[in-house]
Amino acid sequence: MGVSREDQREGVMAGDFFWSYTDEPHASRRRQILSKYPQIKNLFGPDHSAFFKISIVVLLQLGTAILLRDAGWLKMLLVAYFFGSFLNHNLFLAIHELSHNLAFSTPVYNRCLGIFANLPIGVPMSVTFQKYHLEHHRFQGVDGIDMDIPSLTEAHIVTNVVAKAIWVLLQLFFYALRPLFLKPKPPGWWEFTNLFIQIALDAAMVYFWGWKALAYLILSTFVGGGMHPMAGHFISEHYIFTPGQETYSYYGPFNLLTWHVGYHNEHHDFPRIPGNKLHKVKEIAPEYYNDLASYKSWSQVIYMYIMDRTVGPFSRMKRKPTKKAE
Repeated sequence: MGVSREDQREGVMAGDFFWSYTDEPHASRRRQILSKYPQIKNLFGPDHSAFFKISIVVLLQLGTAILLRDAGWLKMLLVAYFFGSFLNHNLFLAIHELSHNLAFSTPVYNRCLGIFANLPIGVPMSVTFQKYHLEHHRFQGVDGIDMDIPSLTEAHIVTNVVAKAIWVLLQLFFYALRPLFLKPKPPGWWEFTNLFIQIALDAAMVYFWGWKALAYLILSTFVGGGMHPMAGHFISEHYIFTPGQETYSYYGPFNLLTWHVGYHNEHHDFPRIPGNKLHKVKEIAPEYYNDLASYKSWSQVIYMYIMDRTVGPFSRMKRKPTKKAE
């Protein structure tokens, strides 16, 4: 482990990751739960309302951008932070849902819907996100493969309250750019499709409604992924606040706006269950989740991460790659 319990009590930040020499916990827990509650398999399958919900948010956000085409920058910033950020973060997590093929049974339909959901975000990320995210599930914590874990450079620089606050403010950039630097994947036809459609939408926004319409979309993405209540899920999901536990769930009201991604232990245990049914896993098998540490506030998680001197980018569980992973 990177830091001992004694060091934690003395306020010492970890100087290395938490290293585990066992498999990630979700596969074994999934087998145990299914052996005891096989009816959970009935929850598997797509959320048939996903297309409708995504379409509403996409059209609402694009419409808001058009309405703000002549707005002042202060008004645009306020609308972006208190309204647009929630919509774009909702779409980011819709893309997360689609990366697991949880809107349609046919994978290509999910990928197309992901590209559509990507439009108000302003920058192409849907197809690339799926590639790296599925590896995060399959190789959780594996060194050099799971790109959800901060880099050594991040960990060595982000060592105090000010640095952590700046890191949180910019965490969306780290989240998006980290895999491109540490483990770049050659783009394929789908990445180029995502790119060209996104560029076409961005160009259309500028041509018909001006730069401010596009700026609002980009600003909504940026502020929604930084010092923002919904962005607390980036930290809450796997940063270790309780030694020995590497995945944490959030049981609060923002689940209604985030495709229930807060049910993160349940999601990793059963990635084939759509977000709107994950609460049923906990209801059916409460003994597997009630004793796990969880959160009720993502804002509190951000505050804890910044102010707790023992927590930082090194507060993640890592594993050595096996031959299978390599």
